[in-house]
Amino acid sequence: MTHKLYTKHILLVFLLLITSIILNAQKTMKIQAILYNNNHPVEIVAEGGKIKAITPINNPGSNLPIVSPGFIDVQVNGYNGVSFTDDDLTVDGIKKATEGLWKEGVTTFLPTIITASGETVRKNLSTLNSSLDDPGVSNSVPGFFLEGPYISPIDGFRGAHNAEFVRLPDWEEFRTFIDASNNHIIKTTVAPELEGAMGFIDQCRKAGIIVAIGHHNGNAEQIHEAAQHGAWISTHLGNGCANMIHRHNNPLWAQMADDRLTPTIIADGFHLNPDELSVFYKVKGPHNLLLISDITKLAGLPPGEYNWNGKMVLLTPEGKLRLPEQDVLAGASFSIRKGIGNMMKFTRCSLEEAIQMASTNQARMFGWDDRGSIEVGKRADLVLFRIENEEVQVQQTILAGKVVFKK
Repeated sequence: MTHKLYTKHILLVFLLLITSIILNAQKTMKIQAILYNNNHPVEIVAEGGKIKAITPINNPGSNLPIVSPGFIDVQVNGYNGVSFTDDDLTVDGIKKATEGLWKEGVTTFLPTIITASGETVRKNLSTLNSSLDDPGVSNSVPGFFLEGPYISPIDGFRGAHNAEFVRLPDWEEFRTFIDASNNHIIKTTVAPELEGAMGFIDQCRKAGIIVAIGHHNGNAEQIHEAAQHGAWISTHLGNGCANMIHRHNNPLWAQMADDRLTPTIIADGFHLNPDELSVFYKVKGPHNLLLISDITKLAGLPPGEYNWNGKMVLLTPEGKLRLPEQDVLAGASFSIRKGIGNMMKFTRCSLEEAIQMASTNQARMFGWDDRGSIEVGKRADLVLFRIENEEVQVQQTILAGKVVFKK
């Protein structure tokens, strides 16, 4: 009897050992690639979701891909038929959008709700919060961005936002948005010229919410005052702006001149022309620019005409999204990887600088210390890619040490 118990004990220990080996093997990952910032071939070992070792390779295999930190996009309105503002938003839809963005190399993003009724904003923030129960979503989504409804009502500055729901800043209403999100609103946009804007900025900063100015017609004094109160982002600088503005007194000069403001920019080839991108790059530098996509639910869909909230939106074969009725852009259809290629093409910046504007700066400025660079101890959020015809072509995306996309 004792012998049988001893045998069973040995077998149990053996099974536990085998199980431990298998589980550890599943948690350990090794990849070989060319580092994006110095062109050196390395082997990266990830264990338990974090980078454990980075070792130079003396005799690398041929045709290794480039590896960089996963891309971080802090303004994503939707993707592949899913809008974070539409009334029919579901948790499954959020998962679908998240998984689609992995194919684009995006490992962290802020789902963005634009101007809508208070009821819709609260309902969708609650749905977004529920989606965080899914590990894939929660690893990719640190919080949410509310762009509007406290923006300029003026055509041009308002952009494609629904004029019916544009309103003055209302902290009591915004508190209901915070509650609905379960305190997951990370960032919001406000027009600084609106009545009550400065007090609203003060309240947001006290609540730990990042304030951006955007979709506005603020003068220099109002812009600098907003920065003084704690706003530090200029939402998609150069866009959300009327075509006809004063050549001296307009919203652009003050935002470029104020070192306290960090612009987000859309480098999809439509929202800003090459000269504008070059000027922003030269004025702010690669350390103080954030690439965003501003993609919408139509990103990832074929060209054609679409009905979006009762309005006809045109997605051209070239990837341009337009509201023909207003003759304004209706967000973007290209992910942030398009912007990386365009910044190198139009500004002649290095790949390291382009990745810095698409990942490292975001992690540093938003306080996400566990990502945004390839270092031992950081979370293993990595993207392997090649550059073909001046475009980033994603081969593999790794999120917290797990392969979530492989071409």
